[in-house]
Amino acid sequence: MADSEEFKKIVEESKNANLSKEEMEAMLKASSGELTAEQQAIIEEFDREQKVRKFDGMMQKIYYWAAVIIGLWHLYCCAFGGPVTLVYRSMHVAFMVALGFLLYPITRSKEHFKNGVPWYDWLLIALSLAVPVYMAVNYIEIVYHAGNPTTVDTIMATILLVTLLEATRRVSGLPLIILSGLFMLYGLYGRMMPVFRHRGYNWDQLINHLFANTEGIYGTSVDVSVTYIFLFIMFGAVMNKSGMGQFFNDIALALAGASRGGPAKVSVCASAFLGSINGSAVANVVTTGAFTIPLMKKTGYSKEFAGAVESAASVGGQILPPVMGAAAFIMAEMLGMKYYQITIAAAIPAILYYLGVILQVHYRACRMGLKGVSRENLPAVKEVMKENGHLCLPIIFLLYMLFFSSFTIIYAAFWSILFTVAVSWIKKDTRMSVKDCCDALVAGTKETCTVALACATVGIIVGVISKTGFGLNLANAILEMGGHSLFLTLMFTMVTCMVLGMGVPSIPAYIITATMAAPALSKLGIPELASHMFVFYFGMFANIPPPVALASFAAAGLSGGDPMKTGWQSMKLAIAGFIVPFMFIYCKELLLIGAGTEYSYWHALQVAITAIMGVILIASAIEGWIFVALPMVLRVAAGVAALLLIHSGWVTDIVGLAVFAVCIAQQMYAKKKLAA
Repeated sequence: MADSEEFKKIVEESKNANLSKEEMEAMLKASSGELTAEQQAIIEEFDREQKVRKFDGMMQKIYYWAAVIIGLWHLYCCAFGGPVTLVYRSMHVAFMVALGFLLYPITRSKEHFKNGVPWYDWLLIALSLAVPVYMAVNYIEIVYHAGNPTTVDTIMATILLVTLLEATRRVSGLPLIILSGLFMLYGLYGRMMPVFRHRGYNWDQLINHLFANTEGIYGTSVDVSVTYIFLFIMFGAVMNKSGMGQFFNDIALALAGASRGGPAKVSVCASAFLGSINGSAVANVVTTGAFTIPLMKKTGYSKEFAGAVESAASVGGQILPPVMGAAAFIMAEMLGMKYYQITIAAAIPAILYYLGVILQVHYRACRMGLKGVSRENLPAVKEVMKENGHLCLPIIFLLYMLFFSSFTIIYAAFWSILFTVAVSWIKKDTRMSVKDCCDALVAGTKETCTVALACATVGIIVGVISKTGFGLNLANAILEMGGHSLFLTLMFTMVTCMVLGMGVPSIPAYIITATMAAPALSKLGIPELASHMFVFYFGMFANIPPPVALASFAAAGLSGGDPMKTGWQSMKLAIAGFIVPFMFIYCKELLLIGAGTEYSYWHALQVAITAIMGVILIASAIEGWIFVALPMVLRVAAGVAALLLIHSGWVTDIVGLAVFAVCIAQQMYAKKKLAA
């Protein structure tokens, strides 16, 4: 934003609603990324990971410098290499568990957040840090004893399990703990189950499998946590300190603010940019929504719709390349593919999703006769780029490093962090001091803690699955329920992913669903990439429908709307996210799978065009508008035709295109008649 006076003109311009002086001041602060106490309370209410102990005095210094040192240790290990694998991962988990006990009290009562760190939390911190010490000192013996653990091995493994589960409970709540507990019981007593029976394991065998190899707690999920997740969370923290959040708001406002329903489109664009990098839907809602939601209400959107726009746009950021909230790197690791292959494959589905959201926003604005912000009261793109355009350089540098250099993803992220700090020095307003760098290290380490604990706990589930063969049994069960029908199997897989993904952070949700549900699709001959992308979409979008819609509830807290209505409205806006996965299963060309010949590129273009028409039809069916109001008969026909366009076949495409042509013709005729 050029200056606060200019922004005040935008706030005061529309006469559709009234903003109090306090609301105006909050918007002014939010435009530069600063949250009020009320907004911070909202994010703490709906994102439990954000509510932590408040330290002061010596305790504040201990926490601050501990987080700085842990952050620097991670950066050093990523750049120059760390200890041997098991020791390295055990140190990472121990640091995150210790931070969990330091930051999060045993209960959520206000007293526990104020009374400092009690003696039992210091004891738990000491126990959690004892595990990597034991691992480092006895590494050779632990590996040698694999499958035949000593009593001390079992004791240390049990300490790891208990401290990890307790820390995760404090940070993320009960859903992941309950799921992990059920899998532990299955591993111990599966021999007595009528379904999914296995040979059964005793405590020593099971706990040693989770502790002494890279198939359990210290498995793939912790590997991506200690490398990709940490680095890209830190990259986002450094970018935020340099002023990138405000730049995203400004450039989105300059580009879309003047169009019909402009503030809602600003919300979609800004939230998409930020969501791809930070991967946290709730934090994204509060960061950008504190600025965009009051502006949407001011334009004339209802409280529920304004909150829903912010929610749907923020959640969708995790499917948007290039970063995808770090999911792209995890998918590349699990599939053994190149990173750029994942991002290229994810591009068209992500565009289709955001096209659906933008169209519904636009049609709603047209139907309600809403306007955008006057162009003279908006900053020009040229001005924004002149003032803070240099903040684009870290993104360009990251993309170059990822796509065109010979560096690994880890090196690319490491050097991008350093490059961001260097770029911030181009302008005085964005220049990062040593204090800013330390603050970014603290913020990045804290954010990593919440994701890393979930990833380590997911390792329990993955470890039990690998030990018992549950994933294969579940895949067979899904196929049996679906009668080996692709459509029914997709539906059962979708339901499985939605259940597994509820209340679980997006990255752990993807790891769980990829381990348990994706094999069912692969057994039907679906390409692995398409299978993993399918379960990723539904594992992530599981958090949109009520009653688990945390992003929607947080947005409702900002907008003052009804949380449940906001959640259902958000689901309507995100409808493309529930349809597009079926599209790319039936039309793998949407993921550019098999691209490389003239025919395949031509077919991919054809499929993309029909998919775009399908998204237009579903948006017009929901909002009842294209150029003018759409008759109910055509709304129903448009909805049916959109579903037909999911399947790439000549018959379905012809029917869908015919309905599309009829809708466009009717709308043009009605518009011409209305004008006359």
